[in-house]
Amino acid sequence: MKTFKTTIALAVICLLATVSSVAQENSLLYKVEGNGIKTSYVFGTFHMLPKADFILKDKVKNAFDASDLVVMELDMDDPNMQTEMMGVSMIETEDSLQNHMTAEEYKILDDYFTAKIGVGMANFNKMKPFVVSSMVMMAHLGKDMASYEATLVAMAKEGSKDLKGLETVAFQMSMFDGQSYEDQIDDVIKMLTNDGGIGGYFDKMLAVYKTEDVEGLYNSMDEFFEHDKAMQEKLLDERNQNWIPKIGEYSKEQKVFYAVGAGHLGGKQGVVKLLKKAGYTVTPVTE
Repeated sequence: MKTFKTTIALAVICLLATVSSVAQENSLLYKVEGNGIKTSYVFGTFHMLPKADFILKDKVKNAFDASDLVVMELDMDDPNMQTEMMGVSMIETEDSLQNHMTAEEYKILDDYFTAKIGVGMANFNKMKPFVVSSMVMMAHLGKDMASYEATLVAMAKEGSKDLKGLETVAFQMSMFDGQSYEDQIDDVIKMLTNDGGIGGYFDKMLAVYKTEDVEGLYNSMDEFFEHDKAMQEKLLDERNQNWIPKIGEYSKEQKVFYAVGAGHLGGKQGVVKLLKKAGYTVTPVTE
């Protein structure tokens, strides 16, 4: 199930966890200071969730208001981002995604999309598997969907705060290179057909996210990645390491509010420990 991590990780990598025994230390928000930077904050997001489960706590709002600049994984305010995303999301040749799946797999996806959103798989045949994976998640959530990223972008615009990104669209999409369409589709199918289906899987992840236990989140990544350390390093550890010097540079000049998937915060190679290793004082903001 190796490629499952690449097809859905960007959308839901901040999920899956066990509950920490030190509940009072749990937090999705961390204050970062010292070592020559202005006081900044790192917040762990959940990329897509039902509106009924969306909550932005006062501690997050206060940290946001205290910051001058907002930095996310991508520059969500870049006017070229949507065009660039579309450019890397579509199959450019005469090929079709249907050519890379069995008739049974095609029917599973076709039935799912038809039942959820009223249109069949034919509408997605020119899209790359990672797009189909995201569409599966969005179809599950339906119209009443919320996004921390979209909310923070709106807040930044309302507060006249600049927006920046830690990565580019091209870089994020490059993480899917080298994985066959067949394998990616196969794992999207497994996501839909395994015990509990996508609903059970998603509900479990969302429930644990609410505990704010970032160490528990990372500890469960072994299960999520099925001991695929190479993929874990590619999607989490290496990216985390790349972000640390960028955080240092951004925060030298301004107080910054960073928002990244919560799965990036915990673990020995997580953003929290890497920032501490780099000489910064990092403190969980509990309330």
